[in-house]
Amino acid sequence: MFQYGQGKFTTQGHKGIPEGHFEEEQGRKGFFGPVSHLLKPKPSTRWIDIEGPLRPHLFDLVKMPQAPEIWQRLLYNSDVTLYNFWTTPTTAQLQQAVRNADGETLYFCHRGSGTILTEYGLLSFEKGSYILLPKCVMHTILPSDICQFLIIESRTGLYREPERGMVGRNAFYDPAAFGLPDLSKRDRVLQERQMKVTQVSVKRQDQITNFKYSDCVYDAVGWKGDYFPVSLHVRDLMPLLSARVHLPPSAHTTFAANGFVVCTFLPRPLESDADALKVPFYHQNIDYDEVLFYHDGDFFSRDNLHAGMMSFHPAGFPHGPHPKAVQNIGNKTHTDEYAVMIDVWSPLKVDTPLKSVEVDDYWQSWMK
Repeated sequence: MFQYGQGKFTTQGHKGIPEGHFEEEQGRKGFFGPVSHLLKPKPSTRWIDIEGPLRPHLFDLVKMPQAPEIWQRLLYNSDVTLYNFWTTPTTAQLQQAVRNADGETLYFCHRGSGTILTEYGLLSFEKGSYILLPKCVMHTILPSDICQFLIIESRTGLYREPERGMVGRNAFYDPAAFGLPDLSKRDRVLQERQMKVTQVSVKRQDQITNFKYSDCVYDAVGWKGDYFPVSLHVRDLMPLLSARVHLPPSAHTTFAANGFVVCTFLPRPLESDADALKVPFYHQNIDYDEVLFYHDGDFFSRDNLHAGMMSFHPAGFPHGPHPKAVQNIGNKTHTDEYAVMIDVWSPLKVDTPLKSVEVDDYWQSWMK
């Protein structure tokens, strides 16, 4: 459909907004589809009350009980499930391997460091690492200290690199930045630790089946192909920038899957044009539920946040920066935050244990 406009409007979204006005983006398909920008004298977040299922949520995962070696389910639908997962050197069952037959397992390391044994070799991880384990790839986590992971499970398809269009294959991250599994290092760890992994726990339809063997299951002596685990650290991600106009969150997509995408927000310079919007724009992401896990840094667009919190904004909920962020943006020249965003097509459900760590008055944080 062609563009059309009435009354006051700008020739470029997120730029040249008249003083005393607020821009709201209403778009489809998560910033990829038809879109309009409305100019309003007040933001749509000026509510005085919200009743019903579209109320926004904020959860403090720091307050969740630590249950080592258990995938604590947080949010879920038929395409994706999010879990909180803790492991420590003292609780890790080093003689056991895990296989996920329900889907692809994407670990994001929020805290800690260590290595992962796989049939394909050893991978190292640290705070800020993604570790992508394709479906049914056997693995054992060897933590060096207390580790906390956000697990993003793709239940209906493979993870893939995002479409990069005319910016090319090397944009956002170069595929050469992937950490590759090392067979010789895996075998050396097995020998040095005198490990003999003889049990494999397989998750299928969220039930566990245990397989026991008489000898070590990590016995592959070689492999070839294009189906194997990899790691990717946030320091190797290069955020797309525009000095003149604020880019949509979709520009920061790290992985794509069926029914959702995973984005990574990183420190970056703010837009330098005097009339450019420098904070996340008010918007309705009409088709997607939006989850944001706050990993590290100064989360300037939100009030009273700390690392380890997770927000959940259902589709159809208009949102944007908090009032203090709008007031203080003039003092900032760059962002200093690390966060993982999951945009999900089908509605997400909140698991019961997560409700116990909800910040109940979060919806009021947009009210001055």
